[in-house]
Amino acid sequence: MSEENHPPGDLEHRVLIPVEVLEGEVIPDAIAAAFGSIPVVLLGYHELPDQTAPEQARTQFGERATAKLDELAASFEEAGGTWTTRLVFTKDALKTIERTAVELECDGIVLLNPVREIDRILVPLRGDVHVSNIAELVAAAFADDAAITLLHVTSEESAVDDGRAVLEDAAETLVENGVDPDDILESVVVDDDPLGTIAGVADDHDFVVVGESRPSIRDRIFGDPSERIATRTVSPVLIVRRRFLELDDDDREERGETLEETADEFSGGSPS
Repeated sequence: MSEENHPPGDLEHRVLIPVEVLEGEVIPDAIAAAFGSIPVVLLGYHELPDQTAPEQARTQFGERATAKLDELAASFEEAGGTWTTRLVFTKDALKTIERTAVELECDGIVLLNPVREIDRILVPLRGDVHVSNIAELVAAAFADDAAITLLHVTSEESAVDDGRAVLEDAAETLVENGVDPDDILESVVVDDDPLGTIAGVADDHDFVVVGESRPSIRDRIFGDPSERIATRTVSPVLIVRRRFLELDDDDREERGETLEETADEFSGGSPS
């Protein structure tokens, strides 16, 4: 089931927000406000036990789930945003999230956590991630609203200069996309536990943005290292995807197989 509050078309950015629609999960007003300038795909999902057919679940829970999803979408309407809703009953939530993000060409996936205000953004960066894509999406969401900390953590003193170069590239892209230079802090830290350092710094920020460095969204959300960042912070997390066209042939084939495997679990509709 899908619903759109604006016509389909080519969009510069699009963000997926998965919500366990029957588990009482809510979307903080600060999240709706932050992504008011970026079209959102609000994916309401309910994961089913093996013995329950999606059609049976839709008959039993569909009306209640739809009402809840409409209620959640109202927060984006109040923020002046645009959105598309999708309702899915699935036996594999991870595959459904992955397929939806690929199908609708979403730039990023928001992992929800409670937050009252988003005044401080942490953006940990590595040399092997798509720095410009991350910076462009951060600027689109937060250019006027928050201070942005660009962080590179390395275990080697010899890599400090390379880390500074990564952060300088990101800062330049942020400024080119409307962020005030005075709102950007660049920090390179040498530590043997990069993920622990990032998690510690994240505690002093309201929102964390990390980049997907491998093709699998599943690995990046629930694998190493994004899963550990996401589970070790109480802040919401935005995982910025690699753009599909950047993938090589093997990566495209792998994703194509994922789409085919999950086709029967996805409730379709026109992309926003």
